Amino acid sequence: MSEEVVQPNHGEHVYDESQIQVLEGLEAVRRRPGMYIGSTSARGLHHMVYEIVDNAIDEALAGYCDTIAVTILKDGGLSVRDNGRGIPVGIHPKMGRPAVEVCLTILHAGGKFGGDGYKVSGGLHGVGMSVVNALSTKLEVEVRQGGNIYHQTYTRGDPDIDLEIIGETQETGSTITFWPDGEIFDTLEFQYDVLKTRLREMAFLNRGVRITLTDERDGQEQFKEFYYEGGIVSFVQFLNKNKEPLFPEPVYISGTKDTASCEIALQYNDTYVENIFSFANNIETTEGGTHLVGFKNALTRVVNDYARKYKLLKENENNLQGEDIREGICAIISVKLMEPQFEGQTKTKLGNSEMRGLVESVMNEHLSTFLEENPTVARAIIDKCMTAARAREAAKKAREMTRRKTVLDSANALPGKLADCSERDASKCEIFIVEGDSAGGSAKQGRNREFQAILPLRGKILNVEKTRLDRILANNEIKAMITAFGAGISEDFNVEKLRYHKIICMTDADVDGSHIRILMLTFFYRYMRPLIENGFVYIAQPPLYKVTKQKTEQYLYSDEALEAYLNEIGRDSNYSIQRYKGLGEMNPEQLWETTMDPDQRILLQVSLEDAISADEIFDTLMGERVGPRREFIEENAKLVVNLDV
Repeated sequence: MSEEVVQPNHGEHVYDESQIQVLEGLEAVRRRPGMYIGSTSARGLHHMVYEIVDNAIDEALAGYCDTIAVTILKDGGLSVRDNGRGIPVGIHPKMGRPAVEVCLTILHAGGKFGGDGYKVSGGLHGVGMSVVNALSTKLEVEVRQGGNIYHQTYTRGDPDIDLEIIGETQETGSTITFWPDGEIFDTLEFQYDVLKTRLREMAFLNRGVRITLTDERDGQEQFKEFYYEGGIVSFVQFLNKNKEPLFPEPVYISGTKDTASCEIALQYNDTYVENIFSFANNIETTEGGTHLVGFKNALTRVVNDYARKYKLLKENENNLQGEDIREGICAIISVKLMEPQFEGQTKTKLGNSEMRGLVESVMNEHLSTFLEENPTVARAIIDKCMTAARAREAAKKAREMTRRKTVLDSANALPGKLADCSERDASKCEIFIVEGDSAGGSAKQGRNREFQAILPLRGKILNVEKTRLDRILANNEIKAMITAFGAGISEDFNVEKLRYHKIICMTDADVDGSHIRILMLTFFYRYMRPLIENGFVYIAQPPLYKVTKQKTEQYLYSDEALEAYLNEIGRDSNYSIQRYKGLGEMNPEQLWETTMDPDQRILLQVSLEDAISADEIFDTLMGERVGPRREFIEENAKLVVNLDV
């Protein structure tokens, strides 16, 4: 008796060696662009610019470039010009093609993988120029070198012509001009303000390098020059411009060991938050790393040692904790090294163990000397730290009072005004933070009780930008939010315990509503930042108008939409317009239909593109100084729409 083995037949699809694809050249980049530039959104588009600018900065770090010009062209292209040595144009010994063409057409080809091309480089992976070329409909390269001007053009990564000489010059440098591909990117519009922020940062981190940004687009003509002889000292002064420093000039510390170097600038101010930004080879390490650990350790040790030495801390008193000492500090840590080890492709955490030792030793020596030579400043810093320690103890008690002591689904553990939902899977749950009891009542009646929770707030919450944590935790409205969310606050915040993955600010479309939103976002940014970093915070968009024509009702969310709709129905027809000034003007059914129904509503997701810019904006809008706030409002007033006073 024999058995017949029957292979399963899944149609005509056979998986064998013929199914294995090998993507040639830059085709892999075009097929999976997100692997190389993060995304195909506006963020990825601007990352293309940074890749080219980074190459010019590498020339500056090597000592060959001091001017970089970035230009947004009228036709949607972008140009980066530098006065460095110029990309090599000689024939590559292995590839048999000009080196500039190799750099633009082959992944992982560049002068940053050892040898003498660059000692320090931000472009770790060597994919920058070739990726930009692959994701552009057209790219032009011009190299000024050896008395000649060399030129070549590419289409979607492939050379159109051989490298050619088109003129003579005594200048040196490179110019890359590219036009991003609409088949790849969701948007092709470069944002001037986004580029301005990053280029300003690069100029701060590279003292003496002049960077210009020009926008040649019709109606958007702008020009900005960034040049800072003070380097990161100027950076700290810029970040502290809206605050009151405890001492006039930032402390500057620097040191080297072998081929690695570090620069640190720090200054205390009168606020209650710490702002420490760390960089490695000009790349912001948003998740920190060894250099940041070294800085924090040394700062805590030096301040405590000084306080003990001069008996500012009594024998029976505990040492100041790191968070006490970092309250109100603004610091920039910038390290440069030959072989940076970053965790992950995104380069957000530095892993080189030697950088911890370098930063610690430099900080120990120089900060100790500074405190000894400036006893008045030292006393002011330690007084602030000791006040912070007392506030921390008070905050600890308040936090323990706020922390939920019973299981999450116990009604007794939740704020009295919270109308919770029945779903317990946080990824399916959302909570609306609503302004006032009137709107809260409509929202509670109109919601879907299965997955939508409602928390009404009474009036405006505390401005946390001007307040210490102990007082913040005593505020009833903030306590209600902390308890409802279930994830804690500040150092104790644990996103895993969060009870809702959509936290929706739903306020009136007027000045008071805007102010309440800013207060809430400031609180989230300062004390629950993972909410924003994980994309859990949203802003509801209630309608501004209801147009009624006979028995037809149309809700409209902007002045532009109203104008378009009125033109559509005819302005001579018989209709009425209702302008909504508050959510309380809508009945539960209307509120559900226009603002809460997931199938029809409009939500704006709050994202954190740049922590430095976010800090500046929150400080400007919610800080003590009136002048910068007035200046910000005057500069941005033209951007405001649908303002109801």
